[in-house]
Amino acid sequence: MSKVVKKKKPAGYFKYIKWFWILVVSGILLVALIFLSASWGLLGDMPEYEYLENPQTNLATEIISSDGKTLGKFYLDDNRTPVPYDSLPQNLVDALVATEDARFFDHSGIDARGTLRAFVYLGKKGGASTITQQLARQLFVGVRSKNKFETIKQKVMEWVLATRLERQYTKQEIIAMYLNQYDFLNNADGIRSAAKIYFGKEPQELKVEESAVLVGMLKNSSYFNPIRREELVANRRNTVLGQMAKYGYITEKEKDSLQALKMDINFNPESHKEGLATYFRMYLQGFMNDWISKNPKPALEGGRDKWNLYLDGLKIYTTIDSRMQANAEDAVRKHMANLQDEFFNQNTPDRNPTAPFLDLDKAQINRILERAMKNSSRWRMMKAEGKSEEDIRASFTKKTEMTVFDWNSDGRERDTIMTPLDSIRYYKTFLRAAMMSMEPQTGHVKAWVGGIDYRHFQYDNVIQGMRQAGSTFKPFVYAAAIDQLRLSPCETLPDTQYCIEAGKHGNMEAWCPDNSDGKFSGEDMTLKDALANSINSVTARLIDRVGPRSVVSIIKNLGLKGDILEVPSIALGTPESNVYEMVGAYGAFANQGVYVKPVMVTRIEDKNGTVLYEYVPETKDVLSKDVAYAMVNLMEGVTHGGSGTRLRHSGAKNSTVYKKVITGYPYGFTNPIAGKTGTTQNQSDGWFMGMVPNLVTGVWVGGEERSIHFKSIAYGQGASMALPIWGLYMKKNYENKDLGISDGAFEKPENMSINVDCTKVVDDSEKNDDDGGLDDDLDDLDF
Repeated sequence: MSKVVKKKKPAGYFKYIKWFWILVVSGILLVALIFLSASWGLLGDMPEYEYLENPQTNLATEIISSDGKTLGKFYLDDNRTPVPYDSLPQNLVDALVATEDARFFDHSGIDARGTLRAFVYLGKKGGASTITQQLARQLFVGVRSKNKFETIKQKVMEWVLATRLERQYTKQEIIAMYLNQYDFLNNADGIRSAAKIYFGKEPQELKVEESAVLVGMLKNSSYFNPIRREELVANRRNTVLGQMAKYGYITEKEKDSLQALKMDINFNPESHKEGLATYFRMYLQGFMNDWISKNPKPALEGGRDKWNLYLDGLKIYTTIDSRMQANAEDAVRKHMANLQDEFFNQNTPDRNPTAPFLDLDKAQINRILERAMKNSSRWRMMKAEGKSEEDIRASFTKKTEMTVFDWNSDGRERDTIMTPLDSIRYYKTFLRAAMMSMEPQTGHVKAWVGGIDYRHFQYDNVIQGMRQAGSTFKPFVYAAAIDQLRLSPCETLPDTQYCIEAGKHGNMEAWCPDNSDGKFSGEDMTLKDALANSINSVTARLIDRVGPRSVVSIIKNLGLKGDILEVPSIALGTPESNVYEMVGAYGAFANQGVYVKPVMVTRIEDKNGTVLYEYVPETKDVLSKDVAYAMVNLMEGVTHGGSGTRLRHSGAKNSTVYKKVITGYPYGFTNPIAGKTGTTQNQSDGWFMGMVPNLVTGVWVGGEERSIHFKSIAYGQGASMALPIWGLYMKKNYENKDLGISDGAFEKPENMSINVDCTKVVDDSEKNDDDGGLDDDLDDLDF
């Protein structure tokens, strides 16, 4: 039996083994040391555990409509509104996992297989960053450095933070945080903004192919930009769909059909100057700044001691109804484009050498342009830069490239070349408009349109624009007379010249107003007919009886705040007011005499849903129910036999005015409508106040300057300038039954003490005498 002879190992064998294990253990210790160093913050600042529990990101403040839609946001750099995981569609989650991290639900923050593959193939077969690592980089690490050493250090920090995040959060929370954090470009910060901006949807409404587009952008949103590189994005989308099929989230057949679809981007940019309710949002900004100044941030919130409108993710719940707001903006846009076309037609250089101004000489026009020039942002900026006045003025006469407003251009803008001074004159040619709609029982403002285009006309005529009210002021005079003298809408007064002697009510001279057409019928007419046809002589008789002081007292209780002289001429609407105040005041007529202050914000919450503010209604009893109903009855006459009758017409008239200005005419309303038109001197202002039982709406139209107006009453009256906007708006509202706009009668009080039925035969002994239509015992009263 042969003896087995063992080969003797080389003397250096154990030496190599020893060094092998030394290197392995050293490598492991080195890696462990590197990770420990990162964990201890030796490689750079690491977030505290408390910060990991609640990572701070800049959150936009969201403006929410009464019907639950986002009207807009307040933000500086980050237009971010986070959504929870259960608000994400499953197809979006599937697309994300299939494309970015197929083993996401199996690893603990670091994908060992992916890391090894990336190491062996040097990244040529895909990277190794998991969704959790990508989130760690977005939240805490930042942009990758170009320095290799810094890149390795950042990668180690990502690994450490990823494992911490995995211990701190569920997989679902990590996905939600990642999608909420990512910048999808074009002010689309986070998945909520991205869905709204690129597809006009909430995230849960996204289709599979739409989710694929957004997930595809995660690779590099600047490169895969749907607005600039549609074909490239479509290819990337198809790659994502391919990954979804590869991992079984969709079938091959579904993949093929989805990849064949054309890109369907519905771009809805979100900025402070675009979107729905822009004027209201800017009003709201002032409201919030005032609220923030009076409401310090609770100490438990930490950080800043003052709320930040742009960073703290507040939620502002408003009364605006997005559907009614859209209807209002559409009505203003349609009518004003048509009205402006006719205004341009009447103000050509041949027809009006001083266009757009009327009745002004060159010196007066120059003063207007001079004032506008000095109030411009160009003047202020150049002044702040230390430029001389001579240089500033010279800049206004140099032609420059600019984008200007134009009703006839796509997007209502066009590029042109003109001098800044010419642009000032150009912008003054445009008629302006304002509109507000309110629920009278609650004071909830449902629609707010401050102008024709916020990008170019940022003055808000709803609340900033104080203009003469014209005949829309007359109902306040009638209300004072009915309230104090217990008159009926059926009382008659003569339409004859009426004078109020000098000094009787503080007026310096005798006041003898003419009717708008300069004629007097000489006949007796009911108060209802007199208001419907804006008969000045009857209004003069009424204010003489009750006195201007009584009228001013009522309008102050109805929310009008301007300084109003207690003189008879206020009866014809010389006081200035704005649409906001007028709608609030008229609301009391529809609300049985109770004034409810208009409200726009019902609640404010912090990002966690804690209620910070809740409004308390401000109400005041101003008129009795009988008087309020009598006033509504009076104003119903305006739409039956007065200047608002065209709202009832069901067939267009053969008139240039009706064809070119009354867009959407005929309206054909058959339901009860109370209202009042108003036109000021020289047609400088056109008003219409319209009411149905649960909605009061005010409309004003006019030029920026009082000298900018139509020459004829046919176009310049409130019935032509403002009433059509109300008609278009209400037609749209009634088409949507879900809005619940009333088409019934105004509620009549029980035991009504004031007769409003003018068909009732009145006994001769009960008729008023001839001296103004009032009883003799009231002749000497002077309130």
